[in-house]
Amino acid sequence: MKISETIDEVKKELSSDEQMLASAFKIEKLYKKHKFKLFTVVGLAVAYFGGTTIMESIEQSKRESANTALLTLETDANNSNALEELKSNNPALFELFSYQEALKNSDTAKLQSLSSSKNSIISDIASYHLSVIKGEEAESKLYDDVAKVYNASLNIKARKISEAKDELELIGEESPAYTISKMIKHYTIKGK
Repeated sequence: MKISETIDEVKKELSSDEQMLASAFKIEKLYKKHKFKLFTVVGLAVAYFGGTTIMESIEQSKRESANTALLTLETDANNSNALEELKSNNPALFELFSYQEALKNSDTAKLQSLSSSKNSIISDIASYHLSVIKGEEAESKLYDDVAKVYNASLNIKARKISEAKDELELIGEESPAYTISKMIKHYTIKGK
């Protein structure tokens, strides 16, 4: 019995080896058939991840360079090298710095140029502050309610009380400027 059992085991082992060898041949045949496609996919994946890593590295370097330039400009606002580096590496941050400097120095020419910026935030706040510096009525999406209070104060100075009241009425109760408008209406407009 032992010899027949051994023969059966050898047959089973040879059968499983045959199946494994057949599978290996199928895989090799499949590999040879799709070798170009496989290398293309692997190559594209390597190129994509490599390119992404390189681009992220370049962007990180630009951010660090811009931050260094900004720190330099905080101590020396007239450093032309730092200004150029900030402008080339981070134009939005350069515009923000320019806005800050223009506001600090009440530079209407710089604020005028920033009011036509492609950056809608810089454009909006620059045009608002330009109007305030010039003493004109202001419009702003970001400072909407504050602009209304400012415009009302201009109208009060010009003795246009009804226009001032109309301007203050546009400020909603949920606005942080509502209490200010309420006080202005109470102490200034009602007293007239």
